[in-house]
Amino acid sequence: MKRIFVAPDPGHLRLRNATRAVVGVGLAVTAAELAGLSLTASITGGLAALLALFTVIDGTVRAQRVTTVLLPAAGFPALALATALHDLSPYRDVAFLAVVFCGAYARRWGARGHALGIFAFMQYFVVQFLHAAPAQLPELYLAVGIALAVAAAVRFALWPIERRTPPVAAPAPLPGRGLARPTTRQAVQATVACGLALAVGQVLSEERWYWAVGTAWWIFVNTASRGETLVRGFRRVLGTVLGIVAGLAVALPLDGAPAPTAALVAVCVFGIFYTAPVSYSWMMLAVTVMAGLLYGLLGVLTPHLLVLRLAETAVGALFAALAVTLVLPVTTHDTNEAWIQRALHGVRRCAAEAAERLAGSATADPAPHAAELEALLARVRMSLAPLVHPLSPFRGRRARARQVLALLDDCAREVRGLVSVAADPDAGHDARLAAACWRVEAAVEALLTRERARDAADRHADPASDPAVDRHAAPVRVADVVEVPVPATGDGPGASRAVPALAHLHGLERLLAELDAPLRTAPRSPLVGS
Repeated sequence: MKRIFVAPDPGHLRLRNATRAVVGVGLAVTAAELAGLSLTASITGGLAALLALFTVIDGTVRAQRVTTVLLPAAGFPALALATALHDLSPYRDVAFLAVVFCGAYARRWGARGHALGIFAFMQYFVVQFLHAAPAQLPELYLAVGIALAVAAAVRFALWPIERRTPPVAAPAPLPGRGLARPTTRQAVQATVACGLALAVGQVLSEERWYWAVGTAWWIFVNTASRGETLVRGFRRVLGTVLGIVAGLAVALPLDGAPAPTAALVAVCVFGIFYTAPVSYSWMMLAVTVMAGLLYGLLGVLTPHLLVLRLAETAVGALFAALAVTLVLPVTTHDTNEAWIQRALHGVRRCAAEAAERLAGSATADPAPHAAELEALLARVRMSLAPLVHPLSPFRGRRARARQVLALLDDCAREVRGLVSVAADPDAGHDARLAAACWRVEAAVEALLTRERARDAADRHADPASDPAVDRHAAPVRVADVVEVPVPATGDGPGASRAVPALAHLHGLERLLAELDAPLRTAPRSPLVGS
């Protein structure tokens, strides 16, 4: 619990997003009720508003608007298919798995594909959750349309947070072709996991089997490797257990009383948005309590139902773990190295852009690159989470991962300082700045060259066969291209203004030199010197 409240929240962005979500979802449900729609339709609309505010994360406000407009194109066909096949179980199940595959495969198109895929899946899911009938389809369409319009109005007009704090695009998925593309492999894994979860879930319950499918699906969201998926599954089960305990204490006694239930659902919506960036387990606690409260509104909540929810969740998590381990596995090591390399490229781009800005370029702006670096580091943390998890049995790899994370975080701090200095129009140009920026770029290139050569060795391949490795070049040490930082002094007004920038650049040089040891260590070996 302490982690939730002490986690950094620059500009109170998490707090504002969570509060805006409560307003958006609350207004969407209110609009549906005022339109005279049924409880089923109102809940469907509320979920649509929540998803629109939660999953649309494009890198510009304009792109977010386009994605929001496109949500019905993904959701309405899924709603129609789910309601039409609701009583035709074999066809319903096959169609559900098709939606699973298409929704996961859509992630190859980045943030927009990610949002549209989730929205389509959840529209199919909500029909199972609410047992909606074909005759209800028109009002479901109306409820979703109203909810998306209200959510868009809140997000882009009433409370446009992104205008003051430009959104940062989520890093693009790792590249590849065919089954070498991580998103394609994940689509296959998710479909296999959901298929097995569906079959066993129906053995447990012919009415509530969909929770197993939903668990398997959501475990694959925002993961890219075997280790990430296993850790996410563990956290989902933990959050569900805690949520069921809270549901027994909170949702069950209310017995669906409208006013207090609505108030607590609002608290849960806030909790989902506020905790999601920092703790998946706590987010799942909020989701589970909210599901219990909605079951109470529908008049079907019992202790047995909550226990069944836990069993279905365990089934989904189990098959997600088996699928990610046995079906076209993407190793944690390969994913880690790919994201670390992208973060290092981000450091180099920031240094290069800052050098141009400090040299007097009017068009150079390192700030967007620094924001991109922060997004990449968030992805690195997620990728390394399996190794730094307290239950990880690999002590050497855990120590290496923690050291890499700490050094990359320190690099980001120096980059933020450098960007702040470069934004000062009086920072001035100093020859030492250009030289220091060049050394930072060269140090990153030396690290990347070592990474490529080591990866080739790890694959038992001849480094000469890797086109990214120059077989005629002597190994470059980071220490060869950086210099020992010395206190920067200025001989004049222009030189003295360059001192802060030099301090940040020297800090980057030192940190990149320290990264050399853990990054050249074989991933399965203890750290050098540890």
